[in-house]
Amino acid sequence: MTADIRAIDYWTNIFTPEGLNRMYLENDELSRLVSWWKMDNRLHGYTPEEFIEMMDQTGIEKVFVPSFKMWSYKHKAPLLDVEAATIRDLMGQCGNRVGGLFGIDVTLGMDGVRQLETAIKEWGFEGAHIHSYGWGMPLNHRDFYPFYAKCVELDVPVVVQSGHSAERMPSAMAQPILLDDVALYFPELRIVASHTGWPWVQELIALAWKHPNLYIGAGAHAPKYWDAALIHFLNTRGRGKVLWGTDFPVVKHADSLEQVNNLDLKPDSLETLLHKAARQVFRTM
Repeated sequence: MTADIRAIDYWTNIFTPEGLNRMYLENDELSRLVSWWKMDNRLHGYTPEEFIEMMDQTGIEKVFVPSFKMWSYKHKAPLLDVEAATIRDLMGQCGNRVGGLFGIDVTLGMDGVRQLETAIKEWGFEGAHIHSYGWGMPLNHRDFYPFYAKCVELDVPVVVQSGHSAERMPSAMAQPILLDDVALYFPELRIVASHTGWPWVQELIALAWKHPNLYIGAGAHAPKYWDAALIHFLNTRGRGKVLWGTDFPVVKHADSLEQVNNLDLKPDSLETLLHKAARQVFRTM
């Protein structure tokens, strides 16, 4: 990566040792992914100071960290709750290098909508985050619409996981075509559909090309595994519609950036992927 390019990661999970332990080792659903995805060597975690040092060394300007809300589809109960106050404290320790994505708990209804507004207006969060699978609610379910509407009102984006669920939850809840309804109803809502939409990558590409407000987030999949259609899209007519990300610790930042450099992207496509598209989506930088 050239020195003048400062990458922006639209989705990095909480990176402290305590946060990673709670998220991946104390969680019955996610702990099984650690050995499956060979993540053991990526769970050591960073102090805020160590993380900023890593960002400086790898050329990363900013990352966005969600206060992750995940429900158990099997038990119909909370499975993961990364508290917004924890992310707020992390933001404070890291300055403007870490931004917050407020995790949506759809079961809270309008109380949740008010919490979203507080997080954006008073705590400095810069977007919302939705992991829909555990609730068994598709992304176009009416219960999500008040949250989408509040994001429009606050002029912040929403990051949603799309494509299959690695957890034991129904993948159909986040098939990309569901976002067609959302993007049509909320043309001002900036939507980042994460995880490349895999295995429905071309479906998500078609929607991103159709809707000016819908973007593809490439996190959670190492660039060496990106679908060829996605690489072609971001290098041609989809320039500006794909955001770089890691979903760390799923993918390490340095590994991802090294692999991106091996994709033979056009210089403008590379620069747009790494930070220009994120600036367009997040607007606060």
